[in-house]
Amino acid sequence: AFASDKEPLGAIIGHEADIILNIERPYPPLFRRPAYPESPKSREALGTHIKELLELGVIRKVGHNEEVEITTPVIVAWNNQKCRMVGDFRPLNTYTVPDRCKYQNSKLPLLKYLKQCI
Repeated sequence: AFASDKEPLGAIIGHEADIILNIERPYPPLFRRPAYPESPKSREALGTHIKELLELGVIRKVGHNEEVEITTPVIVAWNNQKCRMVGDFRPLNTYTVPDRCKYQNSKLPLLKYLKQCI
């Protein structure tokens, strides 16, 4: 979920998480990916999503003099004439240090799982 200091959209206060990578700068070229081709319908829907996120302050435009080290292609997924924006984070996930506590067995009761995380 997206979140910022002013708009905690999707944030769980007190449970923020850092994304830690297991590599140092300069990042591999795999992190700078071009956009995927989209249909005109998907480009229009993507423009609408981006406009909404800009207005909410969740994202911001990158200045012409700013360097972006990690870019993620975005696709528009359609279901029943409704769309959602989906980022392809597979390259980033390759270099992300996993959480120290993962839920690995769906048969574990929730309390037992939470106890393992402490």
